[in-house]
Amino acid sequence: MRDAFIARLTELAATDPRVMLVTGDLGFGVLTDFAKRFPRQFLNAGVAEQNMTGLATGLALEGRIVFTYSIANFPTLRCLEQIRNDAAYHGASVKVVAVGGGFSYGALGMSHHATEDIAILRSIPDVTVVCPGDDWEAAEATTAITALPGTAYLRLDRAGAGNAAPDGETFALGRSRRLREGEDVTLVATGGILGVALRAADQLATEGVRCRVLSMHTIAPLDQAALLAASRETGGVVTIEEHSVIGGLGGAVAECLLESGAAPARFARVGLRAGFSSIVGSQDYLRSHYGLDVPAVVATVRKLLGAPDVAVRGMPSSA
Repeated sequence: MRDAFIARLTELAATDPRVMLVTGDLGFGVLTDFAKRFPRQFLNAGVAEQNMTGLATGLALEGRIVFTYSIANFPTLRCLEQIRNDAAYHGASVKVVAVGGGFSYGALGMSHHATEDIAILRSIPDVTVVCPGDDWEAAEATTAITALPGTAYLRLDRAGAGNAAPDGETFALGRSRRLREGEDVTLVATGGILGVALRAADQLATEGVRCRVLSMHTIAPLDQAALLAASRETGGVVTIEEHSVIGGLGGAVAECLLESGAAPARFARVGLRAGFSSIVGSQDYLRSHYGLDVPAVVATVRKLLGAPDVAVRGMPSSA
């Protein structure tokens, strides 16, 4: 996803001198070509992410479209006051890019596990929150937020669903993508864990369970129409995210459905439960450990549809 993002941003910068990229002293190799081609559109702010965000806001208020770039929590949680007070409050065209959503940098420990960012960023007024699930979505989202006035958050994952776009498909912020058809249950995924949702749906299909799969690449604004349809037309809704279930995709979907008076027949959230993710390891290892992999999703759906004896890793029996 990172490579898809920077390739698209390079194309945009070539045609629009307002586009700028500010990095927090990383991306060497990845950003080298951009920096060489557009020296007046690139800045390295150093390991000073709060200053990076303030600088980006100033540039944006002077007419630039500024992307800030760093790993996981550093351009978001470390800079929360600057994002809220400087960028969002003033409607500045600052696009915060976090590479390494979820457990992408799992071996570096909880300081690099981005597992609360969606909840926090979506609570800030007038911030568009985008979590692409594959390379195509990452590239298209880059174009979309460049054209979008105001502040946005682009959360990129190290692992995604490849390139899942059929020919002729168009991308729109706030409109989810339906990647599988089914009426037994709807799997709603955000971010790179979309690949897990798709593989789980394929496995469940061999058991006769037909899953609708939605890629909910935009969390704010949320695609309420697709969620209401899923609640009406399928036997249940399962949200899947590499993030805390508190305030993330699961919370957003539950709020949408309950406030609309359209509670689904069955509902479950696959995501991180209580406590910090203090285990270290590869992204796949951590997904398995915390019950965010294909077997966990399959077990959740089986349990939801009437198999209470199925144990789901990482989830209490009442989940």
